[in-house]
This record gives sequence, structure tokens and C-alpha cells, in this order.
Amino acid sequence: MVITLKQELIMNSFKTIDGRGANVHIANGACITIQYVTNVIVHGLHIHDCKPTGNAMVRSSPSHYGWRTMADGDGISIFGASHIWIDHNSLSSCSDGLIDAIMGSTAITISNNYFTQHNEVMLLGHSDSNTRDKVMQVTVAYNHFGEGLTQRMPRCRHGYFHVVNNDYTSWEMYAIGGSANPTINSQGNRFLASNNQFTKEVTKRIVDSDDNTWKDWNWRSEGDLLLNGAYFTPSGGGASASYARASSLAAKPSSLVSTLTSDAGVLNCRKGVQC
Repeated sequence: MVITLKQELIMNSFKTIDGRGANVHIANGACITIQYVTNVIVHGLHIHDCKPTGNAMVRSSPSHYGWRTMADGDGISIFGASHIWIDHNSLSSCSDGLIDAIMGSTAITISNNYFTQHNEVMLLGHSDSNTRDKVMQVTVAYNHFGEGLTQRMPRCRHGYFHVVNNDYTSWEMYAIGGSANPTINSQGNRFLASNNQFTKEVTKRIVDSDDNTWKDWNWRSEGDLLLNGAYFTPSGGGASASYARASSLAAKPSSLVSTLTSDAGVLNCRKGVQC
């Protein structure tokens, strides 16, 4: 089933979108916007080839039908929302990000997804000047960052980010990046660098060349498996309070990452049979 949306799919709070057992593709048009709501789950969807849409009337609730400006073409856009779970989806080839979370969004879990064939994969934080994202807490766990990815897995600003037990199958620029003093806790991931000698570093600080303030940012790597020359550049004094806010679950050993991510992406479910 391929659903091509003319405009963004917008939902109220306390909603679940569950594609298990139906092989649902949201593709070749608008995609999903989670805006100013709470307690939303997106599960079991193929999301790809999303396009910019907007400048149109869109229904955002049963009682509201209003004008929407242009959307960027994200696969999933999370805007001023909280308590969001993005789980077991397969995402690729969108016009902007595959998953973007901005404007004070928080309490987000991005887990068990399979990402492929994309440049700017995941943006967490709107801009360096948008300090409302200082409240942002995001867990990125058990995902497979697969073939054809370039950067932003994720790219973080201001908040607190737990990147745990993910599988990274190379990257063309960098894997984890950030600016504006985010706290990044990388634990139990497997990072496999490509054969390009210039892209071995996992991390990237997006700062001016003469700006050394990044050395105070709390970025750490614990128990990560770094392969084919991959390396992680840590920084900061390791303030325990900061890492407590960027620690959402106990990391498993990186030797288990293949098993932990073996079912990443859309599950192969059938109606009437337990997944």
C-alpha cells in the first residue's frame, strides 16, 4: 500500500500510527508532522521520497482546518512536541531530513529504525540561537544507520542526547555532530568507518575554525566499538549532572549490536500472527 499525501499528515495528542501487517509506504508526496502535541507513536512505516508541500489549507484536528505554510519535505517533523516514540520504521531519500525535532521538542525516543540513502539524516535542535531547545532530551537507540548516508546521525544542538547501541555502516562526512553546547553520551555503538582516509572521525563540531569553546562541551564515548580506523573525539569535563540527563537506559555491550539491531526497520508482520 503506497499512500501519497497531498499535504502533511498532522495528528492530535495521544495517537498511534501503526503500519504493522499492512506494508504501508508513505512516499512521493507530503509526509508526517507532529506539531504541538504529546504522546504520539509512529511504528511500522516505510517513509521515503518525501517532498516539500504547503501553502494550502490542511486539517490539523477534527475541529480545525487552516492555512499551512511550506513544509521542508522531512520524513517525520517533530515541532514543539513531547513524549514521542518513533519505532521500527524504514526511512530514506527525503527532500530534507529523515527525522527532524525542533522548537523545544523533548522526551523523544528514536529506536529500531533503518536509515538509508540520505544526506542530512537527523536534526535535533532548530538553530544555535533557539535556546528553547535546551530542554530537549532524545534517546537514539538500536537503530541501523545503513548504506548511502552522509551526515547528521544525529546533528544536535543545546540539549541532552543518549546515542546508544546503534549500528553505523560508514558515513560520507561524519556520524554524530553538533553545535551550541549539546551533551552527547555515546555508549555501546558500533562505528564502521569507510575506506576514505578523510572521513574516519565519528564526531564533528560545527564551529568556526578559531572557536575552541567546543572543548568544554560534554561529549563522551563509552564502550563504543570503533572499526576500520574510526575514532571519536571526546570533550568536556564529564559533568555527572549533564550525563544523567543524557542517560535513558543501560547500554548493552557493543559486541551485541548486530543482534540488537537485526530487526531494525519495519517488522515483517502478518495479520493474525504475533510480531
